[in-house]
Amino acid sequence: MNITVSGYYGFHNTGDEAIALSISRELKARGHAPLLLSREPAQTAAAYGCASAARMSLPGLLRSLLGAQMVWSGGGGLLQDKTSSRNLTYYLTLIRAALLLGRRVVVFNQSIGPLSLEGGARVARVLNDRRIQVIVRDRASLETLRRLGVQATLGGDPALLLAPTAGLTPRPETVVLAPRGDVQDANAGLKALTRQLQERGRRVVALSFHPGVDDAAAHALGADEVISTSDPQRALDTIAAAGYVVGVRLHAVILAAAAGVPFAGVSYDPKVAGFCDDAGAASVGTDFDAAQVCGLVQKNTAPDWAQVEEMRARARESFDLALK
Repeated sequence: MNITVSGYYGFHNTGDEAIALSISRELKARGHAPLLLSREPAQTAAAYGCASAARMSLPGLLRSLLGAQMVWSGGGGLLQDKTSSRNLTYYLTLIRAALLLGRRVVVFNQSIGPLSLEGGARVARVLNDRRIQVIVRDRASLETLRRLGVQATLGGDPALLLAPTAGLTPRPETVVLAPRGDVQDANAGLKALTRQLQERGRRVVALSFHPGVDDAAAHALGADEVISTSDPQRALDTIAAAGYVVGVRLHAVILAAAAGVPFAGVSYDPKVAGFCDDAGAASVGTDFDAAQVCGLVQKNTAPDWAQVEEMRARARESFDLALK
């Protein structure tokens, strides 16, 4: 079956690229042919070994929808209007277009929100359609949709299904910090945390998940090493070799969960707290006390690994559910 997948792909954001990697692998493993809509379709096609089309080309979009038997919106945090109402318009319009063309539509493992009152009403109008199957990746999104009168199923982030490269050398003294360049509120705490960890003999790696966006924040921490990458496998392997992860970036903590590395989230957005809550992991606000988080690291405070395994199982099962 040909499946067109809409997401924030081709923008060199490691988290979204991790989702793209997992979705393309899982669909191909099940005998399906994914087509990813991307800002850089040639690069996306080469990276994931599947078809890709330009996400903003009207002729390309139309061909992609007409050539598909099913259209997936997601994964990721697409249905929100915090950053821009235009993003919400784009993804809702694609869903409506797919329905008009008679295609099966799945909202696949998304986080929903934050939404304004108007944005919530728009999402409700589009998703309150029995032809659309809605799967979300966290319980908070399930509750958001319930309040909007939209039925949904709980799944899990596709990146939870990724695995580190075999044979990595573990460095348990290493702590990975993953800032966001656009979340300035967390920077002072991360700098103080870096110093406190180094004073206790820990090696700190600052991991930039979005080159060009997070790089300055990563370099400002005073870490022992800075790694900037949009390659999800490299990010996963960096995390898998470490002893602990503190992430402002959502997929820093998701990849830590995938790798079995203890983590804590810095919640600049409800989706970070939502993931950590579902995983039984610690999370703090952007104005966090560095000494408190240093204590979490030193105590090796871990999530509830049984809950993480349940999330991984739901992520895997969500593919089978969506493909029924």
